[in-house]
Amino acid sequence: MLFISPRFLFPMNEGGKIRTANILRHLKGGAFEVQLASPVPPGHAAFADDIAAICDDFLSWPAPAPSRLARAAKLFGALPISVATDRSRRGRQVIARALAGKPDVVVIDFPHAAVLMPDQFPPASVIFTHNVEAEIYERHATAAQGMWQPIWRDQARKMQRFEHKVLHAAGRVIAVSRRDGLALEKRYGLTPVDCIDTGVDLDFFAYNAATPDVAPDGGRVVFTGVMDSPANIDGITFLMDEIWPHVVAARPKAEAVIAGRNPPAALVEEAAKRGLAWRFTGFVDDIRPYMADADVALIPLRVGSGTRIKTFEAMAAGRAVVGTTIGVEGLDITPGTHYLRADAPADFANAIVRLLANPYLRNQMRDTARRHLEQNFAWARVAAQFSAICQSAMEG
Repeated sequence: MLFISPRFLFPMNEGGKIRTANILRHLKGGAFEVQLASPVPPGHAAFADDIAAICDDFLSWPAPAPSRLARAAKLFGALPISVATDRSRRGRQVIARALAGKPDVVVIDFPHAAVLMPDQFPPASVIFTHNVEAEIYERHATAAQGMWQPIWRDQARKMQRFEHKVLHAAGRVIAVSRRDGLALEKRYGLTPVDCIDTGVDLDFFAYNAATPDVAPDGGRVVFTGVMDSPANIDGITFLMDEIWPHVVAARPKAEAVIAGRNPPAALVEEAAKRGLAWRFTGFVDDIRPYMADADVALIPLRVGSGTRIKTFEAMAAGRAVVGTTIGVEGLDITPGTHYLRADAPADFANAIVRLLANPYLRNQMRDTARRHLEQNFAWARVAAQFSAICQSAMEG
């Protein structure tokens, strides 16, 4: 198997990296000899052991590092900007040499990686779609205001064209949920799209049985996610502007921890200006301590596609979850049983307050969610689904 990723997979601090790396870890030693190809950033040698744990052979090229001006210029090109920035002449050369070795199956991780491929894909080729990419841009356009709205709409049109082209060029397409599979089939006329589940590392995110008392007027919530992601920035802005005022009206000493790299300075400054009891951690090596110190985990997202692995991680760690419809989209979990769902700001705030005020509900929900994950969503099971699809693509 030649597995082409447009991102260096370590550290595993984004949903796509977490999903891909865990699947590869469980594929290694199985039906395929795995040759992984990806760009590498400076300092990648520090992750040599991590790379060796997920593949049998590793091919690389220097990761593109366009300046902000160069990135801005790509807004006017034919490709969506997130794809254009993955183009690499060195990368295409590396992939061409790997393809000359006639791999039995080629996996293209995210449609973005198709810019590293020749125009004609090998017959046994699989595109692994972690999202419906055009849908992300469309949702950004809906949520955006002012000059950003036409920019997102233009990017959505470009991604629609690009995604349609590359998905039809591949022999098979894998989606990360049945919901995404159906959306891709309808949007692009693909039949059928293969689907896998979203997994979680149940050993790494060991169940935290601690149930500290919550002060009547307080409580701590946590959000985990990279804060240079537009979707996460929008979600935390939504939390700050529209949800949090309702929370502090009921629990004046409530606290929030935003754990993830590169929070925008303007967002951090705004929280301080408003006197909010919010902490932005920046980059952390391990998010588990921040989950352990929280009473409730939040997924207040209004933008995105695919599935949010952070939802399963919080549940696995034993935190009760409040999420929007988009925040838990595509995950096989039941509102009211495994988490509380709310989309309107007041409803979302009420769900937070309800969990903070009711230890019985918190404990019941987190116990039920953890058992559900243990029974259905270990990464080994997901990797077996993925391997079977790739074997079928090879044999077909």
